[in-house]
Amino acid sequence: MLGRRRFGQRVGLLAACLALAAGAPRGTARPTLAIERQDQWSTWWRADHAPERWAAAEPRVTRALAWRRLAGGVEWATARLAGSAPAWRTRLIVVRLDPRRVRFELALDLADPSGRPAWTIDRAPPGALVAVNAGQFVGSMPWGWVVMEGTQRLRPGVGPLSSALALDTSGTVRWIAGDSLRLPANGVRTAFQSYPTLLRDDGSVPNALRASGRGVDLGHRDGRLAIGQDRDGRVLLVMTRFAALGGLAEGLPVGPTTPEMAAVMGALGARDAVMLDGGISAQMVLREPASGRTWRWPGWRKVPMALITYPR
Repeated sequence: MLGRRRFGQRVGLLAACLALAAGAPRGTARPTLAIERQDQWSTWWRADHAPERWAAAEPRVTRALAWRRLAGGVEWATARLAGSAPAWRTRLIVVRLDPRRVRFELALDLADPSGRPAWTIDRAPPGALVAVNAGQFVGSMPWGWVVMEGTQRLRPGVGPLSSALALDTSGTVRWIAGDSLRLPANGVRTAFQSYPTLLRDDGSVPNALRASGRGVDLGHRDGRLAIGQDRDGRVLLVMTRFAALGGLAEGLPVGPTTPEMAAVMGALGARDAVMLDGGISAQMVLREPASGRTWRWPGWRKVPMALITYPR
């Protein structure tokens, strides 16, 4: 539980955020997304002309990313998005990983004496290159299929907008739709499920994300975290942070809608993508092995499971 002083500071920031949001430019019935490049803004997505399928990356988005090498097979970049209020400024953090050059492991952490989730980025192992909260969870446990070191720890869940990621020792990543979950017979070392699916079938946006009344709140805004894979086989980890108060309130749960996050993943070149637990759970740390320098985006809530990336 947050200390009383720390909690009060965050409540104060939230109040300030909401006050500013009330005075910000009003969101329209047809939201848009723009990206900043060299102090210029370019609108690249409109809700009333949203693609049903992303066949390729959006050059206006990819050109705005200046990639930085973190380690062999790992690079990352940031950019700023402009959207509808209250998410009129959002920082985008993108990590691109080559699964042939890194390995992924899951960490379950229920070490709190109360039995509640206990993982935060402060528990990331010293040798980790990237650590991020994984999947979704119900109560104190992860939701759905979990395989760790080749052993199934939790049985699969089934849902029309769920996706499973299965990784083997060679770096092959398999995406499996949760509404017809057919598990690989063997060879899986690490696997987990999450929802909602943002892209499937080589870049297609699910119908439920393109029409209201299908079980997804298409207008809800939140801090987002997603995982995907591009057409070159690289794994993408994408986080959004509120960026309208100069970084002072970046942990506030304000950000893209689910359809907008699907557009972000498609614009980055993903062919498959699924949301991870966002909002106050979203957290990530990057560590440069050569210098030991870290970049941290903490969350407000402890979670039961993390996806950890190590050098091969």
